[in-house]
Amino acid sequence: MDEVCLDRLRAVPWDALAGLSETVVPAIARVLEGAPAEREIDLLLRADRTLGKAQRAATVEAIFGVGLWRRRLAVHTASSEPTALLFGLLRDLAGVPEERAAALTALPPPFPPRFPPPRRIADRWSYPDWIEAVFLRELGVGAEALAAAMCAPGPICLRANALRTDRKELARLLEAEGVATRPGRYARDALVLTTARPNLLALRSYREGMFEVQDEASQLVAQLVQARPGETVLDFCAGAGGKTLALAGAMRGRGRLFAWDPDAERLRRLGERARRAGATVEIGRDVEADAVLADVPCSELGALRRGPDLRFRLREEDAVRFPAQQREILEAGLRRVRPGGRLIHATCTFRREENEDVALAFERAHPELRRLSPDLPAELLRDGFLRTWPHLHDTDGFFASVWRKM
Repeated sequence: MDEVCLDRLRAVPWDALAGLSETVVPAIARVLEGAPAEREIDLLLRADRTLGKAQRAATVEAIFGVGLWRRRLAVHTASSEPTALLFGLLRDLAGVPEERAAALTALPPPFPPRFPPPRRIADRWSYPDWIEAVFLRELGVGAEALAAAMCAPGPICLRANALRTDRKELARLLEAEGVATRPGRYARDALVLTTARPNLLALRSYREGMFEVQDEASQLVAQLVQARPGETVLDFCAGAGGKTLALAGAMRGRGRLFAWDPDAERLRRLGERARRAGATVEIGRDVEADAVLADVPCSELGALRRGPDLRFRLREEDAVRFPAQQREILEAGLRRVRPGGRLIHATCTFRREENEDVALAFERAHPELRRLSPDLPAELLRDGFLRTWPHLHDTDGFFASVWRKM
């Protein structure tokens, strides 16, 4: 996995960074101070629209690369300075000759001495100590494989919008537009892109609402709801609505689908996406539902490969507060499930405290609940719960439990 990550860096057109260090290094500095890398990249590229394709690619990889690898680069360079870390990215990880790396980054001599790759997981794969501790506790000897997998970009997965098409027909439409795919391994509507970096937003099939970009494990969570035509279904923590729209497809436009989130801007974006998808979604939460999905706020460790610098913006002190918040949301969600209905609890994290511990405590407090075993391959299940792992399933890391209210 080390070589996979490094091969990607070695393929970047680093020579295109020439003359750009005065704008790239300050952006890196802001990322190291806690600014989101995606925002810094967006601001930089908007500010200079004269940059060519190679320059843009090198700029993006420089900011993302230092944002991700900062801890390992600090070992390689014995420095925390942005210029030195960028130099280390080029010399020690991307294989750029030392003198050329120094010229591209405007780093004066003497150059940092060379050090071998560190052995400790947190240093080698660039994680805060507390995240390394989670990996070791949850997986033991498998921790390094997980840590490595989270340093490589995840696959781009699409969900065929069942309101407009099916997976087979969508694959045909995409192929006609020059985009190759393969079926997902687990989710019934999933297609994984095999064409590198297509402009999905420019596709006619996207404009016509034929698909949504959605990780396969996220699709599986929506699939566990078993939403049926004619039912009343509530997505209680809808966010921008990826799972909501998956539920709409399962319901085939029949029944009532409600979505709720405390963030009004997310609900606004959900409304836009629903119109493109041809889905009818009502905004509200005070209903008696046949199924309630509670994809609760969590520490988001399962999605680290989606944001290269996210691992350094997450805080352990925030993570320890999530279980109590999740229990409150589950209590509120259960009150909206009619007798015989289903409650689904989901997170995108690996922390047992936010997953099994919350689910088991909730079960003990509610004897009227009966846990249902997900109808999924055994490799996706652990102790009766859905558990997906990036290094095993090539999906984001998700957890889910399903109950029926007796």
